[in-house]
Amino acid sequence: MRIPDRRFALYLMTPAALFLAVFVAYPLLRLVTDSFFKISPIVGGPRDFVGLDNYVRAFTSEAFIGAGWRTLGYTLMVVTLEFALGLGMALLFTTLGKASEIWRTMFLYPLMIAPIVAGLLWKFLMIDNFGLLGTLLNQAGILQDPNQIGWLSNPDIVLFSVAIPDIWLTTSFMCLVLFAGLQNIPGDLIEAARLDGARAGSLLFRIILPLLRPVIAVALVVRGIDAARAFDTILIQTNGGPQSASETMSLLVYRTMIRFGDPGLASAMGTIYLLAMLAIAFVAVSTIWRPGKDTR
Repeated sequence: MRIPDRRFALYLMTPAALFLAVFVAYPLLRLVTDSFFKISPIVGGPRDFVGLDNYVRAFTSEAFIGAGWRTLGYTLMVVTLEFALGLGMALLFTTLGKASEIWRTMFLYPLMIAPIVAGLLWKFLMIDNFGLLGTLLNQAGILQDPNQIGWLSNPDIVLFSVAIPDIWLTTSFMCLVLFAGLQNIPGDLIEAARLDGARAGSLLFRIILPLLRPVIAVALVVRGIDAARAFDTILIQTNGGPQSASETMSLLVYRTMIRFGDPGLASAMGTIYLLAMLAIAFVAVSTIWRPGKDTR
């Protein structure tokens, strides 16, 4: 008995659809639903409908607004540096050609390290009093005292400090994506532009980057969402301190849910967080990729 193609495709999609329904759709629906209730942290406790009260509490909370701005700053800093470094390395590897095979492999090694391990590694490098980074800078004559910079104790720079492991881990991902995109750019086009007298700057900004728009949009959205939900590397380094200077949205939602025992408010914060990321992703794709429009 021959099965029609559409039915066969439906059979193939059913396991994946069931998986998404159970592990994605249901938790998402539960998150949004819980945001309208005041829920007791005790199992079997009261569950009272409060409407939009949790959202009002979230938007009037200084901790929520502060965490939102810190998350935005952290994401912009991480993604910008990763994109600049990743693009530079991708261009270098493309120029080197086959001679870069070994270096490309070595450059991807950080991707194999768990974020929690990277956080611990950099914590020991930057920790006060006996951190290796301060000692090396002191021996190089850059710092007068190994403890001159409180990498993880100074509220003014701690957000940058906790971003270093993230940048170190995933710059190679950005490089890999951009390098793959560069391989699809016709070499004849680049060569013709060079024969016409185009310099490196013109090649980059007028030919290479416009042709990479779809790849750049995907890379920035994926890394932006991933950086915005940073949790483990920050938790292991500073636990959101000092003075909540490195507390991002993920850490705030976690503390509201676990430490303060307010699932309803945590769900409202998570829902706002989700909608904000969806909106930013939509704007990024529309402005960078510009699907449906000619690239000029």
